[in-house]
Amino acid sequence: MAFDITLTGKGAHGARPDESIDPVLIACQIGTALQSIVARNIAPQETAVLSVTRIHAGEGYNVIPQTAKLSGTVRTMKRKSMALVEANMKRLAANIATGFGAEASTDFRVISAPLVNDVRHAQAFADAAAELVTEARVNRNMPPANVSDDFSFMLEKVPGAYITLGNGENSAPVHNPDYNFNDAAIPYGTALFARIVERELATTVGEPIDAKRPST
Repeated sequence: MAFDITLTGKGAHGARPDESIDPVLIACQIGTALQSIVARNIAPQETAVLSVTRIHAGEGYNVIPQTAKLSGTVRTMKRKSMALVEANMKRLAANIATGFGAEASTDFRVISAPLVNDVRHAQAFADAAAELVTEARVNRNMPPANVSDDFSFMLEKVPGAYITLGNGENSAPVHNPDYNFNDAAIPYGTALFARIVERELATTVGEPIDAKRPST
């Protein structure tokens, strides 16, 4: 999810800070306090990440602005944890701003839900992949990742699995200017989906299908 915290104080000349309600100072206090949400409200065995990724305030060197905005993302493995972060974020932002005589407005937007694979479907994908490329080339024990995808909403309604397809050991990560999609991975992806269909049809019809037999 994404969040924006807008702070409204009172602008003044940089040489007269006593006449201001400085939203920049308040933004710094809130940015630090937000880190306590995960550290002191989320159970240690749970996973949550809160990152302030942007702070914008003012334009001039000698002017204390009237407003400031903090923005960032929150990622959790459970909706309950996400709701807890949201409640604590709004409480901290409002109370800290009030303590300085300012106002805070928090916009907390759930862009995607925690993505949780169905165990049976995840195993089916791994088994099908092992048939195609051998077990040694299938990673069944990847740790949970703090990434987001709106496919999570589909998995809340229909059991399924989200998998990753290898792009080569020397590939740069996504969201990187050096990333280059490996076209050689395409046949493996299409073969995997075809094999999943074959396995499901075999389960439905009752006829085993040889993984080495060409598909028709």
